[in-house]
Amino acid sequence: MNYQVGDVVQMKKPHPCGTNAWEVLRVGADFKLRCQQCQHIIMLPRDKFEKNVKKVLKHADSEA
Repeated sequence: MNYQVGDVVQMKKPHPCGTNAWEVLRVGADFKLRCQQCQHIIMLPRDKFEKNVKKVLKHADSEA
């Protein structure tokens, strides 16, 4: 699946703050994600990101 900057994805495991919604900030070999609740930023390799994504909650192009 193709992911774009601005997508909000749901991960399989929740963040320690209690949410599992993340905004995609960077795509490529690594993904940069921001937690939607506490604003914590993490970097994940593409293979780990694709393995842990459950679904896309909001596509970036749906904002316009």
